[in-house]
Amino acid sequence: MSTVCEFELNGKVEIFEFNKVAKQANGSVLAKLGNAVVLATVVSEFDNPVSEDFTPLTVQYIEKTYAAAKLPGGFIKREGKPSDFETLTSRVIDRSLRPLFPKGYVYPTTITVMVLSADKNVDLQTLALNAANAALYTSNLPIKKSVCGVRVGKIDGEYVINPTFEQLGNSTLDLYVAGSKDELLMIEMKTISSSELVEVDIEAFTKVHNANEMNEDNLVEAIAFAQSALKEANLTYEKAFEEVTKEKVEVELVQFTIEESIINYVRDNFSSEVKEAIKKLAKSERATQLKDVAKMISKNEYCTSNEIEFSTIYEAVSIVKREIVRAMIVNDKVRADGRGLKDVRPISIETNILPSTHSSCLFTRGETQALVIGTIAGPKDGQMYEVLTDKSTSMERFMVHYNFPGFSVGEAKPMFGVGRRELGHGNLAKKALEATIDDDYNETVRLVSEILESNGSSSMATVCGGSLALKAAGVPVSNLVAGVAMGMVVEGDKYSVLTDIMGLEDHDGDMDFKVAGTKNGITALQMDIKLGGIELSVLKEALLQAKEGREHILTLMEDAATDIVPSDALPLVEQFAIDPSKVMVVIGKAGATIKEIIEKFSVSIDLDRDSGKVKVSGEKKQNVLDACEHIKTISNNAASKKESKEVNFEKLYQENEMLIGKVERVVDFGAFILLPKGGEGLLHISKISKERVNNVSDILSVGQEIEVKVLKVKKDRIELSSN
Repeated sequence: MSTVCEFELNGKVEIFEFNKVAKQANGSVLAKLGNAVVLATVVSEFDNPVSEDFTPLTVQYIEKTYAAAKLPGGFIKREGKPSDFETLTSRVIDRSLRPLFPKGYVYPTTITVMVLSADKNVDLQTLALNAANAALYTSNLPIKKSVCGVRVGKIDGEYVINPTFEQLGNSTLDLYVAGSKDELLMIEMKTISSSELVEVDIEAFTKVHNANEMNEDNLVEAIAFAQSALKEANLTYEKAFEEVTKEKVEVELVQFTIEESIINYVRDNFSSEVKEAIKKLAKSERATQLKDVAKMISKNEYCTSNEIEFSTIYEAVSIVKREIVRAMIVNDKVRADGRGLKDVRPISIETNILPSTHSSCLFTRGETQALVIGTIAGPKDGQMYEVLTDKSTSMERFMVHYNFPGFSVGEAKPMFGVGRRELGHGNLAKKALEATIDDDYNETVRLVSEILESNGSSSMATVCGGSLALKAAGVPVSNLVAGVAMGMVVEGDKYSVLTDIMGLEDHDGDMDFKVAGTKNGITALQMDIKLGGIELSVLKEALLQAKEGREHILTLMEDAATDIVPSDALPLVEQFAIDPSKVMVVIGKAGATIKEIIEKFSVSIDLDRDSGKVKVSGEKKQNVLDACEHIKTISNNAASKKESKEVNFEKLYQENEMLIGKVERVVDFGAFILLPKGGEGLLHISKISKERVNNVSDILSVGQEIEVKVLKVKKDRIELSSN
């Protein structure tokens, strides 16, 4: 018999039903919120431990199209590879729940979350994490702590917990926080751009783009707000789930330890050699030298007489290496490369180094190097994608693609497809940059970041290089964006915050977080906390230190921006306006006229039917100019529409009103009817007769009087029917 836990949190009723489905899993739950239903399961193989010192956890978040009463898009009507959103959500769940597993838990474990019913007003990412937590907490795995997630929006200056889709559309903040009742474990944040009308003088207004950057105080305030909600939710979950929690299995936690005497031997006799290896900043060089040190030690009398294997010595060397790195940072306030805690590595920046691309930026910071390339295309060239709860296909016009080849870290491995890491880093860079792009800019922009060298924070190098690549491509941005990776090392009651961490400090540290923003504040943040909880005062200190590093980098980027020379490969764009009533003449029957222009002049053309705005772009200047002239000629020679801009149709006519009008003009797609109280209305070819009309001129002629019915009325237009 199933058990139902129902309670209200943050103004919403959550229902968790246990022991109803998937009962052969170690833990399972049906989680319901509104009309959304997800199934979360946990399965662990207690009889199949791995031999490595890590928890083999796999997390899958899967959306089923039937959940929204849809068929899968494309030719094959079966769900295929995971979407980017599914992959990123799987990553969020993994990063939130992995810290719960005790050290030494080496049993293959899979957490699966399937969306069975979708609701547009429910945040599926939050529901998925909370369902996965419920399944894990109530399973027989040795997990005794609840972790959940909350999303925070900021609407009209007020923080809102778990906003609806509609509310998030009016928010200037998207903050996602996961944690237990006592600890923060993961934070993701981005700002959301907006526009406002600002008075220039008593009669004129101008539209201003706002990136809505957050300062450090406000961000900490928002995180504290989320933390309070997390505490309440987790206390509720733990109390409610206690009655359905299975008895925990006593499993062996494998300790991958070596004798303390061996570690002491290496520490007492070879610390200087290990310290020299640490100074090798490149990952591959450092690893090689550390192995050489271990080989040298394993050949001496102590090891041979005690029959100590190389693998044991190498592990001891790794332990001593970690101790030295952390002691240098916490006690000596110095790092492996000689920097102070707040120092940023040397930076060099080159722009538009690739002659055949629209824009490019080579951003180098220490031993991390990103080559970011920008490509501009028309509004219709974006990435089409499907959202589970949307019936129609959406269009993504700003993309950031991140690639991490093996040679960037000295590894001899081929380049494979995009993994979770690549998607996650690209998504973070996109979050950091997109709020700065003008809302009115509707071109498609693709940034590709090729990581050529990596020694820490290649995602933040992507942000810096990407911001300059946008600038070099002429994309209207409010400000440049810089990113910096921060770290922390805690030993007892001592801690040190590090600016611009290397790979070594990331690996041996206790926390890493990435902060990106403009001179006005933070636009994106991502934080994974390895040490458990973190005081908000310490977090604020780290954010303020990150601000110093970010401002330093921004100064160098602004200097580099002054040296940008636009690429010769950038498409020439000409914009002008024609009479909106003549747009269809330029398009022609079934698009024949505009297709002819595009092919003849090798250009791209975008037309706005409402405003009459025309944008022509192409590689050859003369072709663009000739195409513009051709369009203007067609427009000028077309019959002019009577002035109707001064007519307010809503004041003159009502829907379903019958009128006697006169045919003013006949076009391929219908006829324009002169109305008795003023203005012209469109009688579309499909509304002329109940029978199919092939040619409008077969039915109507200029000057003919005709009875019409008002179908739709707007202030500036009216639609008619005669059938």
